[in-house]
Amino acid sequence: MKLLRGAWKLLVGIKDLMVLALMLIFFGALFAALTARPNTASIKDGALVLDLKGSIVEQPRAAEFAFDGQDQPREFRLRDVVRAIDAARDDARVKAVVLDLDSFAGGMPAALNDVGDALDRVRKGGKPVLAYASGYSDSAYRLAAHASEIWMHPMGGALFTGPGGSRLYYKGLFDKLGVNIHVYRVGKFKSFVEPYTRTDQSDEARENAQALYGAIAADWRETVAKARPKAQVAAFLTDPVTPVQAAGGDIAQANLKAGLVDKLGDRTAFNKRVAQIAGAVPDKAGQFRTIAYDAFLAAHPPSTSGEAIGVLTVAGDIVDGKAPAGTAGGDTIARALAKGLDSGKLKALVVRIDSPGGSAMASETIRLAILEAKARKLPVVVSMGGVAASGGYWVATAGDVIFAEPNTITGSIGIFAVLPTFEKALDKIGITSDGVKTTPLSGQPDIAGGTNEAVDKLFQAGIEHGYRQFLERVAQARGKTPAQVDEIAQGRVWDGGSARQIGLVDRFGGLDDAIAEAARRAKLDPGAVYPRYLEKKPDWFAEFIAGLMQRSGDDDATQPGDAYSRLAAERRAIFARALGDAQRLASGAAIQARCLECASLAPAAPQGGDKSLMMLLLARLDW
Repeated sequence: MKLLRGAWKLLVGIKDLMVLALMLIFFGALFAALTARPNTASIKDGALVLDLKGSIVEQPRAAEFAFDGQDQPREFRLRDVVRAIDAARDDARVKAVVLDLDSFAGGMPAALNDVGDALDRVRKGGKPVLAYASGYSDSAYRLAAHASEIWMHPMGGALFTGPGGSRLYYKGLFDKLGVNIHVYRVGKFKSFVEPYTRTDQSDEARENAQALYGAIAADWRETVAKARPKAQVAAFLTDPVTPVQAAGGDIAQANLKAGLVDKLGDRTAFNKRVAQIAGAVPDKAGQFRTIAYDAFLAAHPPSTSGEAIGVLTVAGDIVDGKAPAGTAGGDTIARALAKGLDSGKLKALVVRIDSPGGSAMASETIRLAILEAKARKLPVVVSMGGVAASGGYWVATAGDVIFAEPNTITGSIGIFAVLPTFEKALDKIGITSDGVKTTPLSGQPDIAGGTNEAVDKLFQAGIEHGYRQFLERVAQARGKTPAQVDEIAQGRVWDGGSARQIGLVDRFGGLDDAIAEAARRAKLDPGAVYPRYLEKKPDWFAEFIAGLMQRSGDDDATQPGDAYSRLAAERRAIFARALGDAQRLASGAAIQARCLECASLAPAAPQGGDKSLMMLLLARLDW
């Protein structure tokens, strides 16, 4: 008995220690989060540092705590970055703007152009912009080109890949596993289903991709050439081997000679240069006076004076039901809009879309919610961000006028459904299915036994009906006939410039242009309105987690600096997209309007968990 009592006391003691340790960790983390809050009073003269460790997006995803210790990269809200840069132009405390691009994960071309334009405004205001990175990718250099000085580590390098590259096709794997992929689709260019049904790219998909990527690549060249006209970029796009070989294999020297960068030096040398402009930190060699991004942003909140123009954000994959920020949940967005309309304070509505599409039903839910705003006599203006394709364009049809950027990705008017069944896979391990069926639809769609002819015909008929609905909505919105829309639809993806030529877009312009147009349509002075964003604010716990992530990310290791390692890291992102494909196949909506090409132009988002492709497929057995 003494032994048992001793063991029990030991277990109780261990339990008490664990509880105490958890309490200490919680309150320590709470203190860290509270002390990490932006301190606007601490802002002094110095350089505004944009340490872009992550990607620039329209709407950041809700912060999630990673129990494995691997925090998700930060997502910077586009409008916040632009607001901070514009504020730096007029704030006398800011002596320079510093772009730290060592761990920049990129963004959609249209978003990066908006940031680049803001940097140009700072330079026109007489303040220098200095960029630093160990090496530059396409996205990082698109921003760096707007700097007055571009610095790079002597052992780094800038190599440009351009849009495009290989993607994974799963048909061979499915054949070996015995997975039967049923595809119901309309549109010869609707290539989203091809990875599940083919081993290579179709001629139609290749034609579409070549046109789209060609336009995006041309936009990159024009943007860089305009921002940095003396840089000899063409050689590194068409024949990067020759200039690198001429420099004895030293990519950094080849970049310097071609005018792609201004200075080669390590971070200490760069910091000393910034200190000459913004001031040095006393008693700390090689450090300059800094202004933290979060504190500076908090010190310059958006204006709330004048009449309110509602801005409804549709960002990320469009999904049924509710969804957190960064994903466009149909019910969540509809509810946010209804709440804004019920306030009675909105004079007009701008729908900001940055989505490759998703669920057709959720897209219709959002469209109907926007039509309610029109029923209340509010002008509705659509502003397309980096991408507004498939379901994103479905939503856009509710607007009175559509704004887009020349490099916005749009179109992809078409829908599809993908349904995996496992009868062959189960047969390989001796599992079969049988039973009594009272109608052709009994037990259908049968994931274990396969679909029958009735189900296949019903699904295809439903897809064709949905496509006709899509054509009719576009035709009505754009003043065309369904037949005319069908000629430019078929799932084809367009850049913004081409979309305007064929009548899918009305005008070029960004969000500010759309807000100004909405004000004019509401008979208001565009200078006397402010945007009221109709989105749910993060709760205290989400802000707590976000604070922890920002604090813990301050000392995170940066990405590989040399050019070869950076290229390899970018190619590895293709496997993250493969996991995303599997997740969508396993758990996405049955009928979808989604763009395949859009994903390859966006920064690769990390996928949670370590589920294998087969596990994700088998997860659908509980349908």
